[in-house]
Amino acid sequence: MQYRTFGRTGWQVSEIAFGGWQIGGDWGAVDDDASIRTLLHAFERGINFVDTAELYGAGHSEEVIGRSLRQWSSDRIYVATKVQPVIWPDPEDDHPEMRGRYPRWYLRQAVDDALRRLGVEQLDLLQLHCWVNDGIQALDWLETLNELRVAGKVEYAGVSIRDYRPDEGVNLAALGLVDSIQVVFNLFEQRPAERLFPAGVKTDTPLIARVPFDSGSLIGNWTPETYNEWEPGSVPHTLFRGDRFTETLGRVEELKNLCAPYYPTLAEAAMRFALSAPEVKTVIPGMSNPAQVDLNIAYSDGAEFPSELLAELGAHTWPRNFYK
Repeated sequence: MQYRTFGRTGWQVSEIAFGGWQIGGDWGAVDDDASIRTLLHAFERGINFVDTAELYGAGHSEEVIGRSLRQWSSDRIYVATKVQPVIWPDPEDDHPEMRGRYPRWYLRQAVDDALRRLGVEQLDLLQLHCWVNDGIQALDWLETLNELRVAGKVEYAGVSIRDYRPDEGVNLAALGLVDSIQVVFNLFEQRPAERLFPAGVKTDTPLIARVPFDSGSLIGNWTPETYNEWEPGSVPHTLFRGDRFTETLGRVEELKNLCAPYYPTLAEAAMRFALSAPEVKTVIPGMSNPAQVDLNIAYSDGAEFPSELLAELGAHTWPRNFYK
């Protein structure tokens, strides 16, 4: 496992982290004991950063991660969780207001709830699950986060950028107001590298790359029958509804053909692409069993991503927001 310095925190974090959305149950039925075994296996293999949120299974992901931490007695595990706003902005709104989305009383209560579910006395990294541009003027959220840090309930604070809106984080990164920024970054969503990553470098603000496999499509193992195998109402069944699944499958096949001369699987190409950006300090794929952990960790070897493939991949950027 390779490690990278997590910006101004000085943490040495595994460049492959554990994404905790799936173990919350939103992607289908889960076995908590199996999830804990998978988490402990990940820790044993060198993963020391876990990303979760109160949204994931209505806090269930945090509870499962908390149970795993109580069974782990070796090296430190950094846990990043997220608190959702009182009201999510309309996905169609390009200029929503930030003020009032994280009122003081609400944010303080959300932190206490996260501490209880995780079973810890301090949150390593608290992320606002929704960030919008207006937040650099309406700073009530920052004042409360600073109070929580002074109180010792939060060590560091960051934000998670709205899905497929990487430029909303550019001004925030340039100002260095937070300790980390999380953003979607993968073979389809390559835009963060254009403006967000350079802005983060100037203030030593670490970037967390989420959805490296595009919610599963970039693993490359889907077939035309896959959609019907998903549980109705689950996250993938909802994300790829209608014509979305067919279009995604076609674009995935193009990427598989392009990457085949370089890598045996599209999954490897996708993970190595996400790791190829030095501005990204950790990548957070979801993993539901030890075998998946081992596959992802195998890509953490410091190998350089082929420059000629990187240049060709630019033509396959596909901006879209299936969360709408």
